[in-house]
Amino acid sequence: MAILIDDPRWPAHGRLWAHLVTDTDLAELHAFAAANGIPRRGFDRDHYDVPEEAHARLVAAGARHVDGHELVRRLISSGLRVTARQRREEKGTDR
Repeated sequence: MAILIDDPRWPAHGRLWAHLVTDTDLAELHAFAAANGIPRRGFDRDHYDVPEEAHARLVAAGARHVDGHELVRRLISSGLRVTARQRREEKGTDR
């Protein structure tokens, strides 16, 4: 069981964002996020988007810092990864 976080390098809304994921169980991820002040609206199907200013606090709370490649690899291995195709299908825009 691990909560993982990558580097805050994704720009949006005038700030940088990191991804927070689990390699086992989404309930565990939601509980960790809630316990650390990350709002549910930050959840995007298989990860939370978290602002750069929360990164160090989440690592101190127990999230394991990994690079983006490791984060995606672990998410895929867990079976929790939602692919781009699945995202399009959910929105009804798959072509």
